[in-house]
Amino acid sequence: MKKKVEVLAPAGNLPSLRAAVDNGADAVYFGFRNATNARNFEGLNFSLEDAKAGISYAHRHGVKANVVLNTFPQADDPTLWFRTVDETAALGADAIIMANLALLDYCHRQHPQLPIHLSVQASASNAPAINFYQRHFGIARVILPRVLTVAEIRALKTRSDVDLEVFAFGGLCVMAEGRCYLSSFATGVSPNIEGVCSPARAVRFENDGDRLTTRLGNIMIAQYGPGEEAAYPTICKGRFEANDHVYHVMEEPGSLNILEMLPDVIESGVVSLKIEGRQRTKSYVATVTRVLRQAVDSYYDNPQTFQPKGKWIKELNATSEGATHTLGTYEQRWQ
Repeated sequence: MKKKVEVLAPAGNLPSLRAAVDNGADAVYFGFRNATNARNFEGLNFSLEDAKAGISYAHRHGVKANVVLNTFPQADDPTLWFRTVDETAALGADAIIMANLALLDYCHRQHPQLPIHLSVQASASNAPAINFYQRHFGIARVILPRVLTVAEIRALKTRSDVDLEVFAFGGLCVMAEGRCYLSSFATGVSPNIEGVCSPARAVRFENDGDRLTTRLGNIMIAQYGPGEEAAYPTICKGRFEANDHVYHVMEEPGSLNILEMLPDVIESGVVSLKIEGRQRTKSYVATVTRVLRQAVDSYYDNPQTFQPKGKWIKELNATSEGATHTLGTYEQRWQ
């Protein structure tokens, strides 16, 4: 039998990690409560003790536990980043997720037994780039940007023997991750350091009569009428005037959801389906992990007749940004 594709779930804290494991995840990923983690938000993430407990819980249930180290060391003192690599290896994590060249080199030389997964922040989207990272740093897996089509993923699989991981559900980014400067332009802060496109301190919601205006820095992102649901203000999901129309020029708010084309994605040769959302709630993690587990199992039970169930779509839409979902770049319907 073909080995099943992995269901990889996010964990922003111990309860979320346990929820992911209990609802059928094959693997989980989490970050530490410090600047090495691009989701270093107040009240989230793992201390060393939490990490030990989480890895132990995952391993007792036959689930892998991966550590995220996806920000870039800073020039004034990079010690924390290198120490986190050492701690991850000492904890017995199943993989470490990184993008920075110095960290990749350090981990490869100092901890050759620790599998390296190349973070999406590295923006490796072609075979020569992926093979470069494998040749120099021995990467075992690459997490692909969310801008590739299934045909492009299939082509990558024929030109590289590095395992491929793709996003299956969660926040959608139409930019090549790691290369977007829209937020930096608006806020003066790099998402590669802060881990968020719209830092809370740069976000403003303003009432103007019966209309709501959202801003990021000094840039107006959108205006909403009475009863309209306002999206969190990121530039790529803003409504702007173009060709005498005001609309979502780049993308409409919505969560990536590949259920409708799950067979195509699995058959492209990927090894892991990643759920985005370490900043989301335990309930979100439990729901999305359970639904994706059921869908993947259903596909392998009978690949020829697989159809996404209406209840799966309904449950996932209830967790989606904008209460809807999209196939994103997979369907290539650009404005």
